[in-house]
Parts: sequence; C-alpha cells; structure tokens
Amino acid sequence: MSPQEERATSLTFDGRRVPFRPGQTIGAALMAHGISSWRTTRRERTERGLFCGIGVCFDCLVTVDGARAERACITPAAGGQVVTSEDPDRPVRRPEARHD
Repeated sequence: MSPQEERATSLTFDGRRVPFRPGQTIGAALMAHGISSWRTTRRERTERGLFCGIGVCFDCLVTVDGARAERACITPAAGGQVVTSEDPDRPVRRPEARHD
C-alpha cells in the first residue's frame, strides 16, 4: 500500500496509526483496533470509551484535529485525522458570547 493510500484509510490516535474501513466512525475504528478506552473521568480517573454508541452520552469524547469534546461514536473516521484522548483536567473553552 502506498503512503497516500495508507493515509486515506487510517487516522492517528495518540501517535498510533489506526486503520479504518469506509463508513466507520472513529469509535468503531478504535474498537476494531483493540483500543477500548480513550479518556478518564476527572475525579476517579476511571477509563471511558464507548458506552451508548449512538451519541446520547458523552463517555467517548476525543479531540479530533484540535476540536475538543467530539463524540467518537458519531464522528466519521476520515483519512489523516489526528485524534487524541481527552485530558479531564484541561478545561473546554466556552463559546464566546455574541453581541449582535
């Protein structure tokens, strides 16, 4: 497989190459690659990954290409994505208030 083909069918998770099939979500790709947790809870440091699998809960949060708090279970996997596990101690920025 050429480097271009490999990039088109894989993402990077915490520095590791993770292949995926067309139509898979990031969560499905991680699980298929044997990665079942990608964040910890703030207080108890309990591992979290897929729970509901349909976008209702927020256990599967990851950072995708710099965008924090994305749900891995509903975010489509795309070639070349850089996905990182969530740091529970790093606060999520609130959106700026609009004054129109």
